[in-house]
Amino acid sequence: MSTHEIFKTNSGESVSIGSVRNGSVQNAYLADWKGVNYSYFSFTSYFLADNAYLHSDIYHVIKKAYKTCESTCPDIHFKLMECGNTEGGKMYFHRTHQNGLGVDFMIPNTRNGESFRWFDQLGMLHYLLEYDEHGRNNLFPSVELDFETMAKHILALDDAAQEQGYRIYKVILKVELLDDFFSTPSGQKVRERGIYFMPRLYPLANKVHDDHYHIDFEKIK
Repeated sequence: MSTHEIFKTNSGESVSIGSVRNGSVQNAYLADWKGVNYSYFSFTSYFLADNAYLHSDIYHVIKKAYKTCESTCPDIHFKLMECGNTEGGKMYFHRTHQNGLGVDFMIPNTRNGESFRWFDQLGMLHYLLEYDEHGRNNLFPSVELDFETMAKHILALDDAAQEQGYRIYKVILKVELLDDFFSTPSGQKVRERGIYFMPRLYPLANKVHDDHYHIDFEKIK
């Protein structure tokens, strides 16, 4: 086990260098292992791969958003996914996440209209799950992606980002899921705000973003 996460203390301010595809971050903060209504998705990713580091401002954005979701999504437990390496730069199995401003979030699931958390325990094996173009799990069709909760979380992130002097630069989600996402009440609010979702993705990137959404943040100039 890495000792970075055991003894890490978050203090000061981070400095983002370069882009999400070619960059680094100085004095990165370590994301919380767990909070009131959220937790990091994988022991391996957090403690062994050192993938839970991000810019200090985005650290605060994420915490504020989850705090908002305690009220807007009171029965939901969220899963935070990969952020970046201790000093940013290239991260295995990801093209971006290099400058501390990109984060992955797991999409909550429902089963028969109720929150369903069994898949949350899979850790890195979560990537083996597959969902169809309407967000139904291929093995267990009664398990569906919770687009309404996802949209509420994005709205909370957008509010928190603007308070911190940032904005959501782009969101990556499997393109076949966009219609179902935007058809929800909160998804319509996301559309009205003009938050940008990538309309086209490379086939592999599109395939793997069927169970989580990637968000890149940008400093407001």
